[in-house]
Amino acid sequence: MLEITDLHVNVGDKEVLHDINLRIGEGETHALMGPNGSGKSTLLMAIMGFGNLTVTSGSIVFKERDITRLPINERARMGIGMLFQRPPTIAGLKLGKLLSATSRGLSEEDILRYARSVNMDEFLDRDINVGFSGGEIKRSELLQLKVQQPDLVMLDEPESGVDLENMALMGGAIAGLLEKDIHMVERHKSGLIITHTGYILDYLDADQGHVMIDGQIRCHGNPREILRVVKEKGYRECFRCPACVRV
Repeated sequence: MLEITDLHVNVGDKEVLHDINLRIGEGETHALMGPNGSGKSTLLMAIMGFGNLTVTSGSIVFKERDITRLPINERARMGIGMLFQRPPTIAGLKLGKLLSATSRGLSEEDILRYARSVNMDEFLDRDINVGFSGGEIKRSELLQLKVQQPDLVMLDEPESGVDLENMALMGGAIAGLLEKDIHMVERHKSGLIITHTGYILDYLDADQGHVMIDGQIRCHGNPREILRVVKEKGYRECFRCPACVRV
């Protein structure tokens, strides 16, 4: 589904990502962890194709096509979708209108059904994120992904600003989006999830975990084991880990 090779990315004149190598197979879900400011969100934005970033070397291949230089709209059409940690407020644009414009041929009834599934049916006639709470913003973002039905789902801290009740709702919806309700050999949706708390892993299984430190993916492994070590000893343990040192 996604293969990143020797990727280097600048933000302005500063190199933020170095030697990024990552492969996500079809139907796989990967969890990305790391300290604040380590470059995790920048990686998702580079995959999505945001224009304020510059790829200086390396490649991003999605579904066997090199998308390194493609604009963001073409990547979205190909099937890449992203839930933002801090999405913008868009006054004057109704949520329902955006959903109709970005859905893949869904009827109004289908869109309403999706909206009800995340308790957003009463928000369709409201301006996007205007006056929304943190949980409502995250549910709005998730609803947009549900109608887009991307093949690669990227989530930037879906737990951030979400209470436990909304987390259960979000977790179930994300699991459905990633086809966790069907056998792994039949899944076609892939995911890359940034998580600090690991709460999202209580609602869906991740196949692989990664730790990013100082703009580089330093180790890979079982996501729950990585999270356990980080909770017990902090990311400082990653700096001492022999596997990270070798990288």
